[in-house]
Amino acid sequence: MQPSYLLRLLALPLIPTILASRIASAPPSDTVDLPKRQLDIADAGDKLEGHDGKTSTNGALVNTTFNGKSVPPGIELNEDNLDSSISDGGYWLVEFFSPYCSHCKDFAPTWQTLYEFYYTQDPVPQTSGSGQSESDLNSFTRYYNFKFAKVDCVANGDACSAKDVKAFPSMVLFKDGEKVKTQRGGKDLKFMSEWVEEVLETIRPGSRPKAGPTLPKVGDKEVEKTLMPEQPPLPAGKGKAGAAASRTTSSTKSTVSATRIPDTPNPAGKSIPLTAESFQRLVTTTHDPWFVKFYAPWCHHCAAMAPNWQGMARQMEGKLNIGEVNCEVEKRLCKDVRVRGYPTILFFRGGERIEYDGLRGLGDLVSYGSKAVAVGEPVMDVTAAQFEKLEEEEEVIFLYFYDHATTAEDFAALDRLVMSLIGHARLVKTNDPLLSERYKISTWPRLLVSRDGKPTYYTGLTPQSMRDFRRVLAWMKTVWLPIVPELTASNAKEIMSAGRLVVLGILSRDRPEEFASDKREIKNAALEWIDKQTQVFQLERQELRFAKQLRIEEAEDRNDQRALRAAKLIRINMDDIERKEVGFAWVDGVFWERWVRTTFGISVLSDNERVVMYDYDHQRYWDVTMTGNPIVPSRTSILETLPRVVSNPPKISPKSTTTALGHVWWVLKGQVWEHPLVSAVFALGFVVGMVVMARRHVRVERMWSPAQGYFRVGEKAGGMDGLLGGNSGVAAKAD
Repeated sequence: MQPSYLLRLLALPLIPTILASRIASAPPSDTVDLPKRQLDIADAGDKLEGHDGKTSTNGALVNTTFNGKSVPPGIELNEDNLDSSISDGGYWLVEFFSPYCSHCKDFAPTWQTLYEFYYTQDPVPQTSGSGQSESDLNSFTRYYNFKFAKVDCVANGDACSAKDVKAFPSMVLFKDGEKVKTQRGGKDLKFMSEWVEEVLETIRPGSRPKAGPTLPKVGDKEVEKTLMPEQPPLPAGKGKAGAAASRTTSSTKSTVSATRIPDTPNPAGKSIPLTAESFQRLVTTTHDPWFVKFYAPWCHHCAAMAPNWQGMARQMEGKLNIGEVNCEVEKRLCKDVRVRGYPTILFFRGGERIEYDGLRGLGDLVSYGSKAVAVGEPVMDVTAAQFEKLEEEEEVIFLYFYDHATTAEDFAALDRLVMSLIGHARLVKTNDPLLSERYKISTWPRLLVSRDGKPTYYTGLTPQSMRDFRRVLAWMKTVWLPIVPELTASNAKEIMSAGRLVVLGILSRDRPEEFASDKREIKNAALEWIDKQTQVFQLERQELRFAKQLRIEEAEDRNDQRALRAAKLIRINMDDIERKEVGFAWVDGVFWERWVRTTFGISVLSDNERVVMYDYDHQRYWDVTMTGNPIVPSRTSILETLPRVVSNPPKISPKSTTTALGHVWWVLKGQVWEHPLVSAVFALGFVVGMVVMARRHVRVERMWSPAQGYFRVGEKAGGMDGLLGGNSGVAAKAD
């Protein structure tokens, strides 16, 4: 062995000593700058004591306690789950540290106390057994959707570099995966608390104490609880427990008045005017459902809606709290809830909200309110028999399959979906083996939607994808309409989504028998089309799999390792295959007669029931079959025409939606048949106009001079005054 290699081997044990000496000799400051290139020192020596020091005898992390509550070990993220975790909605305050950094070790107790202090806070008054875990709606983590975590940058150097961490320790605030703010260097507990309080106040305005909370000393395990502003009234009927909950710690001896609230919501059947103070007390800091209207007195739409709103409040007596906010008086409150137009109608529950964008008729408001009442109830657990009965009542049902291994975190993610589905679809869960057998479920948890008995499966199978609220909700929005919905003003934009061709039945409720038959024919055509497209989808996917397998076998035969790796890395992505999305719907051709007539040139009153295939993006439609006959609400007529329309290019020539000139023509045509007197006046005016134009044309012909060519009326020609006595000069010379 050469001497140089021997010296290198002898120098290996000195690496930990050299690194430690470099850290110790660093100049005193709040941070330690990272080297430009991360060194792999994982095996250079024994790792130092854990970052927070909360370990058992065998080195495992253990729970701690603060103010008498159990605190789980802090979340430790790594390269595999960092991005997916911080992108899972809400706020994440993440500390990036090195276990070898002296400043990080000095800051560790401060970080641990900060985490324990906020984790155990009670944002709203707690009842016995509540607020003990972050999945509880009353917990700090769930109430503010705010989490603490840390990343060991020695073990996860690439992750820290990707987040542009340049010093230890670094605290980074993320919101929905995006970096919001960064603080480098260890700070004291007061500084960190002020930073957190500023963020919490932006999440829920008015929910934090103005002077800030009473902070513990670093390392303490209890502190006097700070009374949060505008705490909601305590529930009625809690007896001694309610009285006890109204007191603060014995050191202050201060009490909170235990105002009783009614056992039932909306006892008077009225819409309650809300101020900023009462909104905070009754809506924001409670879990009671509220349906609230934000309006302005000068708004005509608000005034027109007022009787229906009050009527809805009467019908919701004892069922749902109804409120209203005058935005001319409560301008700050309306700004905080981001009101951009009047009226704005929002549904609130448990700190979450969703905007109502439906119609404002009394029946529409009552229907939505009735469905919103169910939000306060747990997701219904159904058997196979109960589900079959629901299918007879509901057009769209989301079904969540679970088993004995499904965790509380899975159910918490499921509960978050309920509010977004109000007014759209029903959500239930099951562990009935008969339903699992019916839908061939072999992995749990699993989610599908049943539309008119036709299942569509959510493609995510991993626990992380099932808990991804945004991803699941995005999929739900694509399938929460019935297979053949009615086209209305509230869902027209959703039905006519980008890139979609809509098979639109123009029907009339005035002929009940034909109406039911036509709807059934359109639905049968839709179901058969979906079946065919599913078969085509599976065939295309199988062909792609075959192609991938052929590439692998070919590379193996040639012993080409590079080609083999490339072939195995091929991902089969069906989204890359271009296909025309097709939707089905029907519209009341009598109620929307004017829109149908001016858009497609069809009147259900004279043309009977018809079908058009509408490409909204390109403002074109098809209303005839290959033979030139009108498309009628018939399964055969629709399915024979649809493949020719979706082909590229279409095998049937499209028509453009009616232009402004076409609109005028249809108006005039209607007037001719419906109002003969108006038609006669129009015809007389047309004749008079033609006569006037003809006489003007004769006069222009006479304005010709062989010597000087054309000249304008009122101007001189050859020194003579114009016909109208003008004094201007010659208009034009002869060519």
